[in-house]
Amino acid sequence: MNQIEERVLAYINQHEQGIIELSHAIHERPELGNEEFFASAELSSLLEDNGFHLERDIAGHATGFIATYTSRKEGPTIAFLAEYDALPDLGHACGHNIIGTSSVLSALSLKTVIDDIGGAIKVFGSPAEEGGVNGSAKASYVKAGLFDDSDVALMIHPGHETYRTVPTLAVDVFEVEFFGKSAHASESAFNGINALDMMISFFNGVAQLRQHIKPKDKVHGVILDGGASANIIPDYTKARLYTRSLSRAELDELTDRVEEIAHGAARIAGGTAKLSRIQNGVNEFILNDRLDDLFERHAKKHNEPVEHDDFGFGSTDTGNVSHVIPTIHPHLKMGSSALVGHTPEFREAAASPGGDHALLQGARIMATMAIELITQPAILAEIKQLHTHLEE
Repeated sequence: MNQIEERVLAYINQHEQGIIELSHAIHERPELGNEEFFASAELSSLLEDNGFHLERDIAGHATGFIATYTSRKEGPTIAFLAEYDALPDLGHACGHNIIGTSSVLSALSLKTVIDDIGGAIKVFGSPAEEGGVNGSAKASYVKAGLFDDSDVALMIHPGHETYRTVPTLAVDVFEVEFFGKSAHASESAFNGINALDMMISFFNGVAQLRQHIKPKDKVHGVILDGGASANIIPDYTKARLYTRSLSRAELDELTDRVEEIAHGAARIAGGTAKLSRIQNGVNEFILNDRLDDLFERHAKKHNEPVEHDDFGFGSTDTGNVSHVIPTIHPHLKMGSSALVGHTPEFREAAASPGGDHALLQGARIMATMAIELITQPAILAEIKQLHTHLEE
């Protein structure tokens, strides 16, 4: 291990207690997407206090921030992705308290050597990865061109095993509303137009659609408003749905089919339907094997064995970033192999000694990866060339 890496790792070791305390503080104060005022303020202020230039309120996200430090020497720009939102009712059951603090610690440690090796560092504080209204901030950042001057993006997610970036699904999140006409359900039901009947027909139609979609396609949802009273014909109902597919092009087709079912269900009952997207569309992940090779090599260097099993498909707005620049989203083991995300057990692990270990190891891995990307131009060039090829 060279002296540059030793300096970075020494910084992480010296500051591990403070960053763990911050991770636990964020964990104890879970905030939903676009409401992460405590986490955003703490992380961004830490970067600002250490010499980063801060921009806040980014691309329509009040809790977003971009922290930048540019060295005195020419070189590539390394982006670190920091997430910090929590889940409704479950808190940090996806470990974003670890992701945010690990990315910030890695950036701070890299700053101690960046003036010697050249280049720039950017930390993208990214709200609402879990979605919700105006969710998936990274997609907003991509639309605004905010990653265009970065060369590569790094982040590591805590999990039940350590493994490379895996394929993810593109996802749309939308609400379907049905509009009818209310009436007394006994005395004058013939005067009503039942919005709940439309909703039930719609869900039955979606259920029938499922046998005709591709194996990796998904449609799932819940009814948010099914009517107010059993003795009144409902004039309004609302549901929230997710559609997922292997690519944005395939997903657009699937979402269109679901919308057609909604309008058909409305016509059956004589009402109308409306589909509204409530958050940014999330795109599938473009895997860059060369960048993941680098992750695996550095993970092993820090004594983290890497698994190669098939861990299934989820969705993340980091996929949108991967369409613009080479990006990784690997996982780092923080507990039992039986851990499953979005559960109370995962939430507890995110503030456990195993979670703290994953935080620090993630920072070490990303920091030494960044050093190699900056000091070995041929490696970065190969990664970027592969990305260009994959995007064609």
